[in-house]
This record gives sequence, structure tokens and C-alpha cells, in this order.
Amino acid sequence: MRLAVVKRDTKSKSMAVLIPLISFIVSLILGAIVLLASKSSPLQAYSAMLKGAFGNARRFQYTIVEAIPLLMCGLGVGIAFRLKFWNIGAEGQYVWGAIGITWVMQFWKFLPTFMLLPIGLVVGMLLGAAWAGIPGFLKAQWSVDETLTTLMLNYVAIGFAEYLYINAWKAPYGNMGTPEFPEEAWLTQVWGKVHSGLFIALALVVILWFLLYKTRWGFELNMIGKNPRAARYQGVSIKTNIVLAMLISGAICGLAGSMNTAAIAHRLTKGVDSGYGFTGIIIAWMAGLHPFASILVAIVIAALKTGAESLQIAMKLPESMGEVLQGLVLLPLLAGTIFIEHRLKIIKQEAQ
Repeated sequence: MRLAVVKRDTKSKSMAVLIPLISFIVSLILGAIVLLASKSSPLQAYSAMLKGAFGNARRFQYTIVEAIPLLMCGLGVGIAFRLKFWNIGAEGQYVWGAIGITWVMQFWKFLPTFMLLPIGLVVGMLLGAAWAGIPGFLKAQWSVDETLTTLMLNYVAIGFAEYLYINAWKAPYGNMGTPEFPEEAWLTQVWGKVHSGLFIALALVVILWFLLYKTRWGFELNMIGKNPRAARYQGVSIKTNIVLAMLISGAICGLAGSMNTAAIAHRLTKGVDSGYGFTGIIIAWMAGLHPFASILVAIVIAALKTGAESLQIAMKLPESMGEVLQGLVLLPLLAGTIFIEHRLKIIKQEAQ
């Protein structure tokens, strides 16, 4: 007799709610064990994290600001994941978005100031799309493994960004980083620290939901992901859809990078590779590739980060403890998603 993981015949709606809840409880228990081992009170620690993320309007604003690029990167990689194209390169595409808007702000001075922001956002999208299009084309044309190409291209983008803000584009008399963007070209704030990029992200959620669930193109992506042979028999161009999906995926991640740079840092500087692209992979997977579910998951993960920062101050715990607790929360939640579409089955071995 042995246990096996088998695919469910149909998705269980009750399991889609119950499994994340059980996974979250498991993660809290694991975190409590670690906290007790470090001679800290789990209740106090979790309370400090909750207050750090949602304790007042200012902290809630920081959580929302953190959730915006996470949500957009999750939406971006989710498109590629639908046809089982593993876009691990969202971080590099995000960085290229930041490079694109910085290029416009620093060198396109011939434009009126009010045009710098919209054009910078578009250029960031285009560079992100182009960077994602490279592994997309390689996969479509020659079946080159996308996991390796997208991952390696991240470090090319990060290294190039470092060269720019440390050397080529560095502000003449400033600290490490490019000159600051004109204030008129910053993304406007709509509620405290929350900027207008929130509306762009939410609009993208609605647009992608419509494209993925209400159009033929969304149906084709889903068909390719589930059964490429059947899709090919139906006349669906797999190569075209791979390249198109990657271009859109990279454009969204690039837009996230250009938006966050225009709203927060206002320059290209250290920390542009902040991990939003890598975390977006977790968001897309935990949300089941659903755009609306990605909103909730992005807020939860953003709250873990902002709450963990407050944990270090309130509990006098080392910085690494916050990262440990984040991992202990995310791992059971991520592992639990497997059982939404799969279940454990006891297989009895026949007597020889």
C-alpha cells in the first residue's frame, strides 16, 4: 500500500477555499514553533506583524504601495504560465522597465515635461516586452528551454542597470544613482503614499480577466497549456501565441518597473532589483493564475513584508527572522495549491 498524488476529475470549489485556509493555519503553527525556539511570544510577534501592515492608515498605505508592483508582476507571469511557458524572467523585465523610464527622463529633454511620464511608461513597457520576447522567440522557433533563458536574462538586466546607475548615468554630484526625475513627471499620490499606479494595476486586472476568460485568445492560451496537440489540431498557432503571450507578459512587468520607479525612487538606483519579479511568480501560482485572486494574494504577501519590517523593531528580533517567517507562511500556502487540482490516493499493491 502506498500514497500517490493523482489529478482530480474536476476542480473542487470547496477545496479551493478550504486548502488555503488549512495551509495558512499550518504556516502559523510552523512560525510559532520557530518563534518559541527563539524565546519569543508567537502572539506578540503575529500581533506586531499585523499592526505593522494594517495598524494605521500610514502603514496600510505602505502595504498597498508594496502590493502594486507585486500584483502587476503576478499578472504578467500569469499570462505566460497559462500556456505552460515558465517565465522566470519577470525580475529582468521589471528592471528594464525602470531603465526605460529613466532613459526617457534623463535624455529626452526635448519633450514637454508633462509628456515625459506617459512616454516613459510606454518605453518601459516596450523594453520589458522586448526582453521577454527573446526567450519567447527562442522557445517558439527552436524549442530552447525557457526556464534557463528567462532566468539567466535576469542577471544580464540587473548587471546592466548597476552599470548605468553606478557609472554611465550616475548623477554628477550625487550619491549612487541617476539624477532625480522632474517632480512634474512623478506618478501622483492619491491617498497618502498610495500613488495613481493603483488604478492602472486594477484596470489591468479587469482587462486581463476579460481577455483570458471572455475572448478566443484566452481560450487558445488555455487550450495550449492543457493540450498543445489538441490545440494544433484545431488550427491554433502555438508559436505565435507563445511569442505574443511573452510580449504581453514582459510589457506588464516592464510597466510595473517604470511605474514603481516614477512613483517611489524617482531615479534609477540601488534596489531596483527588489525581487518583485521573483515574488510575482509565487503570486501567480497561489492565485491559480486568476487576475482577481491575484489582488488578494498580492496584498497578503505585501503585508508579510511590511509586517516583518515592523517585527524587527517591536520584538527586537534579527532581520533574518522576518524573512524566515515570510518563508514559513508562503511555503505551506504554495504547497497547498497542489491539492486544489490533485488529491492523495491510497493505492493497494496486489499480492505477487
